[in-house]
Amino acid sequence: MAQTQTAPIELHYWPTPNGWKVTILLEELGVPYHVNFVNIGAGDQFKPEFLAISPNNRMPAIVDPEGPDGKPISVFESGAILMYLGRKFGKFYPVEDERSRVAVEEWLMWQMGGFGPMLGQNHHFSNYAPEKLPYAIKRYQDETHRLYGVLNKRLEGRDFVADDYSIADMAIVGWARSWERQSIDINEFPNVKRWFEAIMARPAVERALIVGKEEREKFNLSSSKDAQSVLFGQRAR
Repeated sequence: MAQTQTAPIELHYWPTPNGWKVTILLEELGVPYHVNFVNIGAGDQFKPEFLAISPNNRMPAIVDPEGPDGKPISVFESGAILMYLGRKFGKFYPVEDERSRVAVEEWLMWQMGGFGPMLGQNHHFSNYAPEKLPYAIKRYQDETHRLYGVLNKRLEGRDFVADDYSIADMAIVGWARSWERQSIDINEFPNVKRWFEAIMARPAVERALIVGKEEREKFNLSSSKDAQSVLFGQRAR
């Protein structure tokens, strides 16, 4: 059953494709939330208070003060957050219709297991790696191209990946936003382009994507060696 929200949801966040997933859903739902910025370039993700709610030292994470049985609950992993909020508020995640739910979950897992990680490796080896490795760059650019092809085929004759607008679209669109940096010609994938432009025109998405924009602009990851040393090459602590 859909619920209302009185106390703001605490969002632990930095403006990245994974962070945008959650701000998009929160803005679409219209529920109150408060942002706690986790500056991943400064190492905020390793602070004990953050690790208490996100043991994988990755953002985003949320704390819902109005969780199950009225008790607070913390949730980490962006996909798990989308599913939790979708169930709680009864929107954008069709839990009552098994076929529709499975379709949403398939494409959410596709993003979590492929479209995000592979595009992330594309970004890393093309933009951040101190040594340009042609094999690695080609490998991840080729896989990125393949994944855009999968998405383009799925969107043929569909407005959204699971027919109705859902958390799956929200999970995918933030990663697709950087198509140029991924060496993708979006015109090669007309169904993706149409879908992307339609979602980006949604007022809630426009609001969601500017959350923390000024914070992000305070440092340039591409030129900050200190930030790169925090983000890349970490081992178990």
